[in-house]
Amino acid sequence: MKIKLLGKNLDDIRPLLRELGFEESDRGFELIVTHGGDGALLGAEREFPGVPKLPLRDAATARPCPAHDARRRLEKFLAERPEPVRLPKLSGSFEGHVIYGINDVFLHRALPTSALRYRVRIDGEPYGDEIVGDGVGLSSVHGSTAYYRSITHSIFRVGVGLSFSNSTEEVDHMVLDSESTVSIKVTRGPAVLVADNTPRGIEVAENGVVTMCQTKEYALVFDLDGFMCPACRELRHHRRN
Repeated sequence: MKIKLLGKNLDDIRPLLRELGFEESDRGFELIVTHGGDGALLGAEREFPGVPKLPLRDAATARPCPAHDARRRLEKFLAERPEPVRLPKLSGSFEGHVIYGINDVFLHRALPTSALRYRVRIDGEPYGDEIVGDGVGLSSVHGSTAYYRSITHSIFRVGVGLSFSNSTEEVDHMVLDSESTVSIKVTRGPAVLVADNTPRGIEVAENGVVTMCQTKEYALVFDLDGFMCPACRELRHHRRN
């Protein structure tokens, strides 16, 4: 099988991939193997949208549990050839520029010394008054365990999550229907529209309007349960501490 290999410490995984019959190629690959953490997977989908991904943890920095080491997961993938998990993607758009994310799309303040002021509409209806804070964003179910959780201290299982980062107003984070559209008008900027771990965002000036929603597009990811295993995460937590 021809694959594209992305991530870090790639020489640590290459011998195993060759042993199991995977062939690295920059052309005609049918699978992208990411070696690293969540960021490697997010970056790979941004660079090669729609191509199926098989994410592997980099054991040097995020040791997996015995059941989900790289060899076992690769051998299982080759033996079973499972169907990929379809992760709905979110979009954020501004004046014809569109950015996509698996986890979330966020409108952030562009200046660290100045709060963002904005107004929110949900499916065309105003939500609250002018809000002051660091930013506002829409998260997917998959992303609810990432930035959304750090802001709200909660997760959700259906729909999309709207969260407000460090707002001075009393606004409630909420879970919306997956068909909902959120629009945000910047009343004091500047602001930047970002998605996932993108290194470059879209600049949004004052009075600009950003639209966020869940799209009909998907990221295709194999063995997501093995990659997101709670036991693996617990090992990483103990290692950090």
